[in-house]
Amino acid sequence: MNLEKTKFFYMLSCIILGLIILSPTLFAVIPFPEGERFSELWLLGPNHMIESGAFNVLLNKPYTVYLGVADRMGDFEYYKVYVKLRNQSQAVQETSAGLPSPLEPIFEYHLFLRNNETWEKDFVFSFEDVLFGEKVGRVSRLSISGSDVSVDKIVVWDEARGGFQCQILFELWIYNATISDFQYHNRSVWFWLNLIETL
Repeated sequence: MNLEKTKFFYMLSCIILGLIILSPTLFAVIPFPEGERFSELWLLGPNHMIESGAFNVLLNKPYTVYLGVADRMGDFEYYKVYVKLRNQSQAVQETSAGLPSPLEPIFEYHLFLRNNETWEKDFVFSFEDVLFGEKVGRVSRLSISGSDVSVDKIVVWDEARGGFQCQILFELWIYNATISDFQYHNRSVWFWLNLIETL
């Protein structure tokens, strides 16, 4: 082996050995691509399962559904979950446009979650003060997780479903440090209810 080849292999060996020795430092300094960053929001029905369609609700009787949030953003996050009540005549949320519902929240949760941490809460609700007419009703008060919530919502009789229809909607908002405020995080879940007087 000649002197030039020996120098080449010596230099190559030094470079490789240097990279091996410095590799822990390089991993700490060089940013590598991360996986997808997102948050989860889910709603499970009274049996702690995914359920579709509206369910019948009697007045002054508590019902439970399960609300959950998971942080997959890669960092500690501050969330709000807004609870909104909607009837059939109010504007539908523009989910395809990434816009929140224009309705005012009737209740809210504040949560701080670490990366990969999940939060699940029993959402216990009952309709406490409802006045029914022949085809129209008025919801004045709900109980949500033990708190009385004043609302003023007209509900209309739905012949096909046999009840006064309304929707409970949950929206996920996340704190944005750049704007020092919460912004809609493009996550929402909901369920329809048929308010009935008797079974």
